[in-house]
Amino acid sequence: MNELFKALSDENRRKILDLLRNGDLTAGEIANHFEISKPGISQHLSVLKNAELVYAFKKGQYVYYSLNSTVFQDVMKWVIQFNSKGENE
Repeated sequence: MNELFKALSDENRRKILDLLRNGDLTAGEIANHFEISKPGISQHLSVLKNAELVYAFKKGQYVYYSLNSTVFQDVMKWVIQFNSKGENE
């Protein structure tokens, strides 16, 4: 869970997640939306992959990144549980 919150704490990573909501993208396509070096984008993608927020798959000669919506569903369940426990105390 700590890696998840670490990943979400950065504005650039949140923007990457927002971009991926519209569909799969390569690292180069993602980089086009930022004024960050490609190695910097790669580092952000690595953090997101470690938190299991995105996954990568190879299609032809390119690696595509895709949003892992299952993790978001799990986080929302956790937040709802956490919130409902606080209301019951």
